[in-house]
Amino acid sequence: MFSPLVRLSDYVNKVSEIVLFTMMLAMITVTTMQIICRLFFEALIWSEELTTYLLVASSLLGAAIAFKRGSHIAVTFLVHKLPLPLKKATELLVQGIGILFFFVVAYYGGVLMKSEAMQTTPAMGISMTWIYLMYPVVGSIVLLHLVAGLGGILGRK
Repeated sequence: MFSPLVRLSDYVNKVSEIVLFTMMLAMITVTTMQIICRLFFEALIWSEELTTYLLVASSLLGAAIAFKRGSHIAVTFLVHKLPLPLKKATELLVQGIGILFFFVVAYYGGVLMKSEAMQTTPAMGISMTWIYLMYPVVGSIVLLHLVAGLGGILGRK
Protein backbone atom coordinates (compact mmCIF):
# COMPACT_ATOMS: atom_id res chain seq x y z
CA MET A 1 0.00 0.00 0.00
CA PHE A 2 2.65 2.54 1.07
CA SER A 3 6.18 2.38 -0.22
CA PRO A 4 9.06 1.91 2.24
CA LEU A 5 10.21 5.45 1.37
CA VAL A 6 6.85 6.92 2.38
CA ARG A 7 6.88 4.91 5.61
CA LEU A 8 10.41 6.15 6.34
CA SER A 9 9.31 9.72 5.60
CA ASP A 10 6.33 9.32 7.96
CA TYR A 11 8.56 7.90 10.70
CA VAL A 12 11.18 10.65 10.30
CA ASN A 13 8.40 13.23 10.44
CA LYS A 14 7.03 11.78 13.70
CA VAL A 15 10.54 11.90 15.22
CA SER A 16 10.98 15.44 13.87
CA GLU A 17 7.75 16.54 15.55
CA ILE A 18 8.94 15.13 18.89
CA VAL A 19 12.36 16.79 18.52
CA LEU A 20 10.70 20.09 17.57
CA PHE A 21 8.44 19.95 20.62
CA THR A 22 11.48 19.20 22.80
CA MET A 23 13.45 22.11 21.33
CA MET A 24 10.54 24.50 21.89
CA LEU A 25 10.21 23.29 25.47
CA ALA A 26 13.97 23.74 25.97
CA MET A 27 13.76 27.32 24.66
CA ILE A 28 10.95 28.14 27.07
CA THR A 29 12.79 26.51 29.98
CA VAL A 30 16.15 28.19 29.29
CA THR A 31 14.53 31.61 28.78
CA THR A 32 12.54 31.25 32.00
CA MET A 33 15.69 30.19 33.86
CA GLN A 34 17.52 33.23 32.45
CA ILE A 35 14.79 35.60 33.66
CA ILE A 36 14.77 34.06 37.15
CA CYS A 37 18.57 34.09 37.37
CA ARG A 38 18.80 37.73 36.23
CA LEU A 39 16.23 38.81 38.81
CA PHE A 40 17.47 36.85 41.80
CA PHE A 41 20.96 35.53 41.07
CA GLU A 42 23.61 35.97 38.40
CA ALA A 43 22.77 35.95 34.68
CA LEU A 44 23.41 32.75 32.72
CA ILE A 45 26.04 33.68 30.13
CA TRP A 46 25.19 30.80 27.80
CA SER A 47 21.38 31.01 27.76
CA GLU A 48 20.93 33.59 25.01
CA GLU A 49 23.30 31.75 22.70
CA LEU A 50 21.60 28.39 23.30
CA THR A 51 18.15 29.91 22.78
CA THR A 52 19.27 31.50 19.51
CA TYR A 53 20.64 28.22 18.15
CA LEU A 54 17.51 26.37 19.27
CA LEU A 55 15.34 28.99 17.54
CA VAL A 56 17.19 28.58 14.24
CA ALA A 57 17.15 24.78 14.45
CA SER A 58 13.46 24.66 15.39
CA SER A 59 12.58 27.03 12.53
CA LEU A 60 14.37 24.77 10.05
CA LEU A 61 12.86 21.60 11.49
CA GLY A 62 9.43 23.23 11.49
CA ALA A 63 9.91 23.99 7.80
CA ALA A 64 10.75 20.32 7.17
CA ILE A 65 7.57 19.26 8.96
CA ALA A 66 5.58 21.78 6.92
CA PHE A 67 7.04 20.24 3.73
CA LYS A 68 5.81 16.83 4.84
CA ARG A 69 2.34 18.17 5.59
CA GLY A 70 2.22 20.25 2.41
CA SER A 71 1.37 23.32 4.47
CA HIS A 72 3.78 25.84 2.98
CA ILE A 73 2.19 28.79 1.26
CA ALA A 74 1.68 28.26 -2.45
CA VAL A 75 -0.02 30.01 -5.33
CA THR A 76 -2.01 27.21 -6.95
CA PHE A 77 -5.02 28.81 -8.62
CA LEU A 78 -3.39 28.58 -12.07
CA VAL A 79 -2.13 25.04 -11.54
CA HIS A 80 -5.62 23.85 -10.54
CA LYS A 81 -7.01 25.13 -13.84
CA LEU A 82 -4.52 23.17 -15.96
CA PRO A 83 -5.41 19.85 -17.62
CA LEU A 84 -4.20 16.83 -15.64
CA PRO A 85 -1.06 16.03 -17.69
CA LEU A 86 0.14 19.65 -17.52
CA LYS A 87 -0.79 19.86 -13.84
CA LYS A 88 1.29 16.74 -13.14
CA ALA A 89 4.22 18.13 -15.12
CA THR A 90 4.08 21.41 -13.18
CA GLU A 91 3.95 19.60 -9.84
CA LEU A 92 6.90 17.41 -10.88
CA LEU A 93 8.86 20.48 -11.94
CA VAL A 94 8.22 22.21 -8.61
CA GLN A 95 9.12 19.02 -6.73
CA GLY A 96 12.30 18.67 -8.81
CA ILE A 97 13.35 22.26 -8.09
CA GLY A 98 12.76 21.61 -4.39
CA ILE A 99 14.86 18.44 -4.52
CA LEU A 100 17.68 20.30 -6.25
CA PHE A 101 17.54 23.18 -3.76
CA PHE A 102 17.57 20.98 -0.67
CA PHE A 103 20.31 18.80 -2.11
CA VAL A 104 22.42 21.97 -2.30
CA VAL A 105 21.42 22.92 1.27
CA ALA A 106 22.36 19.46 2.59
CA TYR A 107 25.60 19.25 0.61
CA TYR A 108 26.91 22.72 1.37
CA GLY A 109 25.68 22.44 4.95
CA GLY A 110 28.03 19.46 5.25
CA VAL A 111 30.84 21.48 3.65
CA LEU A 112 30.20 24.35 6.09
CA MET A 113 30.06 21.93 9.00
CA LYS A 114 33.50 20.55 8.10
CA SER A 115 35.09 23.91 7.36
CA GLU A 116 33.98 25.42 10.68
CA ALA A 117 34.90 22.40 12.80
CA MET A 118 37.78 24.23 14.49
CA GLN A 119 35.53 27.15 15.58
CA THR A 120 33.72 27.14 18.91
CA THR A 121 30.67 29.03 20.08
CA PRO A 122 31.55 32.12 22.14
CA ALA A 123 29.52 31.44 25.30
CA MET A 124 29.04 27.66 25.37
CA GLY A 125 32.42 26.72 23.91
CA ILE A 126 31.13 23.82 21.82
CA SER A 127 32.30 23.04 18.30
CA MET A 128 30.43 24.84 15.53
CA THR A 129 30.20 21.43 13.86
CA TRP A 130 27.28 20.68 16.18
CA ILE A 131 25.59 23.96 15.32
CA TYR A 132 26.01 23.62 11.55
CA LEU A 133 24.91 19.97 11.65
CA MET A 134 21.34 21.26 11.46
CA TYR A 135 21.73 22.22 7.77
CA PRO A 136 22.65 18.81 6.32
CA VAL A 137 20.24 17.04 8.69
CA VAL A 138 17.23 19.23 7.90
CA GLY A 139 18.18 19.38 4.20
CA SER A 140 18.23 15.58 4.14
CA ILE A 141 14.89 15.35 5.95
CA VAL A 142 13.23 17.67 3.43
CA LEU A 143 14.86 15.73 0.58
CA LEU A 144 13.38 12.53 1.98
CA HIS A 145 9.92 14.10 2.19
CA LEU A 146 10.15 15.52 -1.34
CA VAL A 147 11.39 12.27 -2.91
CA ALA A 148 8.73 10.29 -1.02
CA GLY A 149 6.12 12.77 -2.30
CA LEU A 150 7.10 12.06 -5.92
CA GLY A 151 5.30 8.73 -5.72
CA GLY A 152 2.05 10.49 -4.86
CA ILE A 153 2.35 12.81 -7.85
CA LEU A 154 3.32 10.05 -10.27
CA GLY A 155 0.67 7.66 -8.98
CA ARG A 156 -2.17 10.15 -9.32
CA LYS A 157 -4.53 9.62 -12.25
